[in-house]
Amino acid sequence: MEAARIMEVLEVAELAAQASAAWNGRGDKVAADQAATTAMRDAFNRMAFSGRIVIGEGERDEAPMLFIGEELGQGGEQIDIAVDPLEGTNLCAYNRPNALCTIAIAPRGALLFAPDTYMQKIAVGPAAAGAVHIDAPVADNVSAVAAALGKRVEDVCVCVLDRERHAQLIAEVRATGARIRLIDDGDVFGAIATAVPGTGIDLYLGSGGAPEGVLAAAGLKAIGGTFMGRLRFDLDPHGAEKRARAERTAQVDLDAVLSMDDLVRSDDAAFIACGVTDGEMLRGVSHADGSVTTECVVMNAADRTVRFVRTCHRGERGLVRFG
Repeated sequence: MEAARIMEVLEVAELAAQASAAWNGRGDKVAADQAATTAMRDAFNRMAFSGRIVIGEGERDEAPMLFIGEELGQGGEQIDIAVDPLEGTNLCAYNRPNALCTIAIAPRGALLFAPDTYMQKIAVGPAAAGAVHIDAPVADNVSAVAAALGKRVEDVCVCVLDRERHAQLIAEVRATGARIRLIDDGDVFGAIATAVPGTGIDLYLGSGGAPEGVLAAAGLKAIGGTFMGRLRFDLDPHGAEKRARAERTAQVDLDAVLSMDDLVRSDDAAFIACGVTDGEMLRGVSHADGSVTTECVVMNAADRTVRFVRTCHRGERGLVRFG
């Protein structure tokens, strides 16, 4: 992916973050998500490319914009796009940490059309890559991560979405003696955080959205960690219907363990996230001296780089503050 193209997409994420940040702490997650989605769609449509949404806000009849299959742009290079316009809508609505605008891009056909259902996941950073497996017992995975990181089991931190369906998983993690970081939302953050120093998260476990699994895999492919997933239609109240729909367009075995290479079938892929609220990985949108400052991370699998980009948007009269 050309650097100029990645910068264009970074600007899309910045615009979406600024739009949704206007709703920080206002208690309206729908308005925050709508603001991010509208800003993202408008920006994509100004780009000279042929973009196709493979992961978006839902099916065409469920979402007014950024729906799965939607075509964007002015024409040109064919690119697949996976988006979560506002990852952590509740986090933004109640001004909690780690709300993000997230985008993954890759050549046409490289990103899995992930059905909008649940996915069981496991993720670790590069130091523990290859040490875990989604089918291994929880205790074995925790011990393997501890050994790979040179830690005691008691010092391993496992990130899990705080959901009732995870009660047994949480009990199994606690039985090992490891620590748990429960998160309200932010499935993409939880998986990628395992590879970002300073977050304190060593292992991600649990079931979340399948689309978010593709986004996380795109990021971890650049960093060099491990991500595995398995579709869990059985956890979805509409699972039978969604499975039948997925079987008509399936690109993978719907019951198989899916690796990063199954979810992102090209090394020419990039993951971009822009902070909406402050978090361990990124600062949120901030205002000072008439300017707006955003902070993004760009994870490029093609050259295995991770860049943190802090941008001051001056507007007409804003000032730049250094430091």
